[in-house]
Amino acid sequence: MHDVARVAGVSIKTVSNVINDYPHIRASTRQRVLDAIDELGYIPNVAARNLRSGRTGAIGLIMPDLRHPYFAELADDVMRAAARHGLVVLIEQLTGDRQQEIEVLRGWRPRATDGVLYSVLNLTQDDVGMLDVPVPLVLLGDRIFNGPTDHVTIQNTEGARAATEHLIALGRRRLLVLGAHEREVVGSAGLRLEGYRQALRGAGIPYRDELVSYVDRWHRADGAAAMRGMLARGVEFDGVVAFNDSLALGAMRVLQDAGRRVPDDVALIGFDDVDETRYSQPTLSTVDPGRAEIAERAVEMLVERMGPGGKDLPPREVPARFKVVPRESTTVRHL
Repeated sequence: MHDVARVAGVSIKTVSNVINDYPHIRASTRQRVLDAIDELGYIPNVAARNLRSGRTGAIGLIMPDLRHPYFAELADDVMRAAARHGLVVLIEQLTGDRQQEIEVLRGWRPRATDGVLYSVLNLTQDDVGMLDVPVPLVLLGDRIFNGPTDHVTIQNTEGARAATEHLIALGRRRLLVLGAHEREVVGSAGLRLEGYRQALRGAGIPYRDELVSYVDRWHRADGAAAMRGMLARGVEFDGVVAFNDSLALGAMRVLQDAGRRVPDDVALIGFDDVDETRYSQPTLSTVDPGRAEIAERAVEMLVERMGPGGKDLPPREVPARFKVVPRESTTVRHL
């Protein structure tokens, strides 16, 4: 900064004001400083500036397995949203183990950032006290509702109901579910199963246990294995509601290998609207849960919490808007 001030013929304070975008500087003076910065190749010491301000310039993102396309794409959306606020993102991946999740939440990452976005995986409503961390926290996902922090959620029940209603409107009546979790009520699987049941009730279609496939994970291999099991048992169905796109894509391959035409014989819809659904054969109908909105709103809320008066804001819960995206896997093509 001394060198920049000398070349520009201004004080060090003026250089500092230009770097920090102080508004009350004459345009000609600002330009002399910027020209000197370019000439000398000066790069501000962000770390030193952050130490003085008490800020790191980073936020944490704690989230499940990035092998899931939805979470990988959500992480990308969060990083883009954070960059618009001049922030970088440090990512901590959850393994599915409850103790590891607790250690991550209590570990160094929240203390090395200005705030944290946290997609809860294994903690429950009884664990609400664990959300007391030393920095602002915004929750993502489908657990710990009505807690002490801001929360951006997916409309899981409503989205699954809309997906099921989409198939019903196409005349499908025996609708297979892929992705349920045993005895889960709160969580993506439990909430989406409730949406499926609501759609059936609304259409006067009885709920049948034999049409619900329970899985442990939501990868393609799990969708493929679940579909093979249903076909081996001779379960009859003309539509499939998969609780995420990976399950749907795995199931689709098994159906095609078995000679079942999609969508002529079996209409198939997923959930998440990941990028790959646009390029599968056939393209996959799905539910767009508002992933970009989730990232944008969550980062905005966290920035508000990090700013002046942020601690005094009451907890807010924001449901993202969703929409059904019909594609070839539910629309019979007439040649």
